[in-house]
Amino acid sequence: MTKLLAAAVAGALIVAPVAPALAAAGTPSPQSRLDLLTTEDGMAGALSQARSPGGATVTRRSGTAERDTEQPMIGPKGRFRIASMSKPIMAATVLRLVDQKKIDLDATVERYLPGVLRGTGDGAAIDGRKITVRMLLQQTSGLPEYVNAIPWKEPFPDYLQVALTLKPTPRGSFAYANTNYLVAGMITTAVTGKDFREASRDLILKPYGMRDTYWPAKDDYGIRGPHAHTYGVHPGHPQDGEVDLTDQLPTYEFGPSGGLISTPEDLNRFWSKAPLGTMMARTVPVEQAGWPAGARYGYGVTQMKSSCGYAYFHGGDMPGASVLSGRDRAGHAGTVYVTGVADTPGKRQHLIDAFIAAMCDR
Repeated sequence: MTKLLAAAVAGALIVAPVAPALAAAGTPSPQSRLDLLTTEDGMAGALSQARSPGGATVTRRSGTAERDTEQPMIGPKGRFRIASMSKPIMAATVLRLVDQKKIDLDATVERYLPGVLRGTGDGAAIDGRKITVRMLLQQTSGLPEYVNAIPWKEPFPDYLQVALTLKPTPRGSFAYANTNYLVAGMITTAVTGKDFREASRDLILKPYGMRDTYWPAKDDYGIRGPHAHTYGVHPGHPQDGEVDLTDQLPTYEFGPSGGLISTPEDLNRFWSKAPLGTMMARTVPVEQAGWPAGARYGYGVTQMKSSCGYAYFHGGDMPGASVLSGRDRAGHAGTVYVTGVADTPGKRQHLIDAFIAAMCDR
C-alpha cells in the first residue's frame, strides 16, 4: 500500500470533520468553485444547494452521477452517506431529551450507563463517573478514537470495548473522537427505551420534515432511492485502489457518529430548524492540529469566520463521499457534497470554497 493510499484510507475511516480554515475561502462564481471538484480534483460528481431564510433554494451540479456515462449528477433529493454530519443531528436529539428533562448535560455518564465507562490497560484512566454528557457533545471527554484501532472486517468488534483499552486524551480539552457520539447514542437509547435511531427519527427527523433521511439496517449495504454512484478505497480491501463503493459499505456500523443517509435538501432543512442558539450556547476552543485558527465547537457544531461572517457547520468523510453543511447567523444554509473523498489539502479547500460560495451567494 502506498503512503498516500494508506493516508486516504485512514482519513476516510475517521468520518472526520472538515479541518482547513474557512477564512481564506472567497465566494466568486459558485458554479466554477463546484466545477473544480469534478475537473481538477477528479471527483465523478458534485452538488451544492443553498437555502435562504425564507426557504428559496438554488441548486448547482457538476460532473456525472456515474463514471463513464453522460448521466448528469443527481439533484438535491439524491441520497448519500453523510458520515459525521450525523453528529449535529444526534446532538439535536440529545438536546430535545434535555428539554424533556430526560437528560442533564452536567450529569455524568455514570448516571445513565452505570459501570459502562471503565477503562483497562492503556485506558485505565477512563472513568464514566468523571465524564459528563456535555463533554461528550463538545468532544472534551478524553475518550480516545476507536476507528483506527479496529480491523475493517466482519464480524466487527465492540467499538466501545476497543476504545476503553486505548490511552485517553486530556479530559476537558477538545479532541475529536467518534467514541463521544457512540456513547451519546447509548445514553439516548438508555433514557428513551428505544434504539437511538428510532429516537432520532421521532425527535428530529420526522418533526423537521426530513423525509428522505434514514438510518440503514444492519444488512443494508446500498443506498435506497435516487442516488449517484460513489467512488473510493474500500477500507477492507485497500489493495484494490479506487472502486465503485455504492453498494459495498456497511453504513450501519458507523452508528450515531456517522451512520445516517440523507439529501442536501434535508440537511438544509435541518439547519433551518435546528436550535442553533442552544447548540452554540457554550463552546470550547478547538486547539487540535489541522483545524482552522479561532474555531470553536459547541454541541455537534463548529463555529468559525467565513467571507460572509460566522459559519456554523459540520462536515464528514466516508469512503465514497465528503460533505460540508451548515448555515450563517442570518439563516442562509448551504450543503456541498462530492461522490469521492476530499482527501488532500487542495481537494479539501475546494470543497470549503464551494460551500462558502454557495452559502454566501445572495
